[in-house]
Amino acid sequence: MAERLPVFLDASPDQGFPDPEGYDAEGLVAVGGILTSALLIEAYASGLFPWYSEGYVPMWWSPDPRANFDPDNLHVSRSLAKTLRRSDFRLSWNTCFERVMRACGEEREGGTWIIPEMLAAYTELHRMGHAHSLEVWSGTELVGGTYGVQVGGLFAAESMFHRRTDMSKVAVVALVRSLFRKGICLLDVQFATEHLTTLGVQQCSRREHLDRLAAARDLIIDLTDLTPSV
Repeated sequence: MAERLPVFLDASPDQGFPDPEGYDAEGLVAVGGILTSALLIEAYASGLFPWYSEGYVPMWWSPDPRANFDPDNLHVSRSLAKTLRRSDFRLSWNTCFERVMRACGEEREGGTWIIPEMLAAYTELHRMGHAHSLEVWSGTELVGGTYGVQVGGLFAAESMFHRRTDMSKVAVVALVRSLFRKGICLLDVQFATEHLTTLGVQQCSRREHLDRLAAARDLIIDLTDLTPSV
C-alpha cells in the first residue's frame, strides 16, 4: 500500500486532521494552518504535534515509533538518586510558564523550533489551562524545568532545560511521578533521544500510541493544583 502524502491545511478554524495511520515513519501528516489554541488542542487529541523552524509554514507530525514514559520503567541511576535526596533544590508548578519555555529554546545546536509564534500559542494554551510547566529552583535561581500540553489523560511533554548538572533529569523524574499520581495515563515525549533513553523512556508503535490516546484523551483530570515531588 502506498504511503499517504501530507495534507495541506488552510486558514479555516473548523478543519481537522487526518488519521495518522498510513503515513511514513517520519510522520509528516499535514502542513499549513494557523497556529491557534484550538488547532493545537485538536492536533494533540489526534496524535500529532507541530515542529518546524522560523520561516516555514506549520508542519504537523506523528512519527512511528512514538516515545513515552511510565513510572514502572523510569530509570533513576544511583548518582541521580543521590541528587534527588538532596535538599538544595525545590520544585514548583505553573509559576513561570513562559520563562521555562523561553529557557528551553536557548542555546540549541542548529537553532530552535521554539519560535515567537510557538511561544505565543503555547502561552495562550497555558492561560487556558491546557499547558503546564514544572520548575526546578536553587534559591531564587531557575536551574531547570520542563513544560507540555494536557488533553484529558494525555500529557505531551515538549522540551526541558537545565542550568545546573542533573536539573533537567530532576524535572523529568518529578514530572513522571507527579503526573501519574494525579491520574495522567499517557506521557508522550515524541522521540526517544539518547538523554531520555538513559531515564527509561519506552517506544511503542504509532498504532499503539493512538489506541492509548483514544482511551486517555476524554478523561477529566485537573492538574491546576498539582504539587510536584520526586
